[in-house]
Amino acid sequence: MIEEYKFGFIRINGKDYDYDVEVRWSDEVLPFIMKERHKIDVEEVEKAVDQKPDTIIIGTGESGLAEVTEKAREEIIRKGIKLIIDKTEEAVKTFNVLKEESEEEEGIKEKVIGLFHLTC
Repeated sequence: MIEEYKFGFIRINGKDYDYDVEVRWSDEVLPFIMKERHKIDVEEVEKAVDQKPDTIIIGTGESGLAEVTEKAREEIIRKGIKLIIDKTEEAVKTFNVLKEESEEEEGIKEKVIGLFHLTC
């Protein structure tokens, strides 16, 4: 679970990160790298899409300045994946709620991936 987020910082399961992260339902944390500053395009979401999650949550930064391109949105939706885009603080809350609800349901695990931009 994501324990804390503030500008430029996120704590996940007791470990601190000061860079953008991809968080998977299995609690695996990977770097989330944008080729172009503040632009989330198809290339940035490919790894997450390839995992075939039920939901992808994208945190667009503290002020919401990171843009998710229309092509990236279309790619996610075309694969039948639910997409939620919000400022990172709200996106983190949504991720935690979906993960917690999933864990409470016996035998039902929602596969959720969060892509979180930590600044701007």
